[in-house]
Amino acid sequence: MNFLTTPVQGLALASSETQVAHAADGAASIGWLLIALPLVGAAVLLLGGRKLDKIGPAIATALSWASFGVGVAILIEMLGKDAGERAQHLKLFSWIPAGALNLDFGLLMDQLSLTFVMLITFVGSLIHVYSLGYMEHDPDKRRFFAYLNLFIAAMLTLVLADSYLGLFLGWEGVGLASYLLIGFWNWNPAYATAANKAFIVNRVGDFGMLLAMFTMFATFGRLDFAGVNAAVAGTSKGTLTAIGIFLLIAACGKSAQFPLQSWLGDAMAGPTPVSALIHAATMVTAGVYLIVRSNVIYDATPDARLAVCIVGAITLMFGAIVGCAKDDMKKALAASTMSQIGYMILAAGLGPVGYAFAIFHLLTHGFFKAGMFLGAGSVMHGMNDQVDMRRFGGLSAVMKITWVTFGLGWLAIIGVPGLSGFWSKDKIIEAAFVGEGWRPWVFGGAALLCAGITAFYMSRLFFMTFHGKRRWTDDVHPHESPLTMTVPMMILAAGSALLGLALTVFDFPGWLEPVVGGHEEHHPVIAVPVLMAVTLVFVAAGVALAWMRYVRDDVPVTPPVGSFATQAARRDLFQDDFNEAVFARPGLHLTRSLVFADNKGVDGAVGGVAALVGGSASRLAKLQNGYVRSYATTMLIGVVAILGLVWVIN
Repeated sequence: MNFLTTPVQGLALASSETQVAHAADGAASIGWLLIALPLVGAAVLLLGGRKLDKIGPAIATALSWASFGVGVAILIEMLGKDAGERAQHLKLFSWIPAGALNLDFGLLMDQLSLTFVMLITFVGSLIHVYSLGYMEHDPDKRRFFAYLNLFIAAMLTLVLADSYLGLFLGWEGVGLASYLLIGFWNWNPAYATAANKAFIVNRVGDFGMLLAMFTMFATFGRLDFAGVNAAVAGTSKGTLTAIGIFLLIAACGKSAQFPLQSWLGDAMAGPTPVSALIHAATMVTAGVYLIVRSNVIYDATPDARLAVCIVGAITLMFGAIVGCAKDDMKKALAASTMSQIGYMILAAGLGPVGYAFAIFHLLTHGFFKAGMFLGAGSVMHGMNDQVDMRRFGGLSAVMKITWVTFGLGWLAIIGVPGLSGFWSKDKIIEAAFVGEGWRPWVFGGAALLCAGITAFYMSRLFFMTFHGKRRWTDDVHPHESPLTMTVPMMILAAGSALLGLALTVFDFPGWLEPVVGGHEEHHPVIAVPVLMAVTLVFVAAGVALAWMRYVRDDVPVTPPVGSFATQAARRDLFQDDFNEAVFARPGLHLTRSLVFADNKGVDGAVGGVAALVGGSASRLAKLQNGYVRSYATTMLIGVVAILGLVWVIN
């Protein structure tokens, strides 16, 4: 089935049909519970004290599943309506009645937001269940589950808000929750530093979001999606391009895209369930959602869309190259996330031909990446928290459930025919080859090449961990994880295998059509069967190379020095070195210079004036000595001076 398409109805459809939502009725009228349930869970666990240490995690997990249940009820009701009647708008309260800015806080429940709701609540709830086993012996597990609930509530606010300002509220909530969870074990200075790094880099992206909203309000006088979209048609391309670039900066921060990607690898400092939540269902998907939600703006500014494509293409290459050299299991998966989100951003930048495929791949990626991160946590559970793949090998014999579930995720992400990644990522590759001139060859070529690189580094991870000779240290005794951990992994593995086919049969692009625009057939510059065959050749080559390097040949326990390229990839292509040299050090010197100028300049000038006044006053005070003869002398001198002046004048 070929879903590659272009718009036929244009901006009018997106601005009038999708964003003018009907008032919420039925199940949608309780849509506020989607956010309220996990938010209440976070509040209860944080304020309840130590008496909730035992029952608190179960409460948080139950409330997360309850939010999923509300989402299912709304989805079922939505499926029973015609496409044009599915979007529901729920006004909650008057939020900012301030002169020209009169903004209500409401929820927009349409095909796009409900898609995210189902991913966030289902995968997030599975991660809650997994965490019951993973964090069982942690003394602060109540606080951990409170933060998980807060994360879910913030992400749901982000995707359900009916305005950019409401989205920004959830946007900042996600940033706060990620900071709290990445630095959860903040007694370790490295973990605290990683949390600070994620927080600071994301503030750079947030500045882009603020600039976008400032420009929107200055141009349109509104920040709600419906008002902004309706006003796009009469706005200059220059203004729309600026808004599109600002939104892209925001997306780069949250979704760890070039050049704001440096925080993602260090975010592995948090407990492994946090990594699964950030990388699969919440934080890094926010940037993709923002761009697709802003499709009316991007459809009107090809230059901003081109910038989105460039950022996506660079990042998918960047992450793939870095992933080839990582020996830390979780950091290799983090590099993979960076690359896969790059695929989604690239697809979103392709416009109407790629919006639906960006979200399609986001959904399938949410399952197989969450499953692999939880699988990594299972390996760590059985290996005394070790993460160095050079100390693994042969685990398939002692951790069979983890091996099978992780293996299905591996096959899905590399795009083996029939599994989820084949149905979603390959559609992005096809979409990247649509167009004229140099663009399909550059963007399509990057997407195709990275399919082969992805097959190599993900096979490298799988083979080094589960196959080959055992390279275990003497202090480990690998064993399978408990059912609270393995059952969520099994469910996610089933999704990794079947979700892509299910969404294809369901016609997922057609489901999103009322939000991202209508479609008609469009063909890539290379015939689809040929492109599929070439992609499979690249994938097979990547797997074969990894097998020869990491199964047939012995894996050295100590990593070899390698070439300059290998060393660069191990150091994340010197991204931290670049940031240190270009931003951190100059910023430090600038700060010190400003402090010096403040101390010696501003404070010195103020102090000098104060000293002058004080010194003058003290000297003048000496004239007031209390002696009559001194006063008489002063008066005599004054009289003589006055008489002398009169004499000179006359």
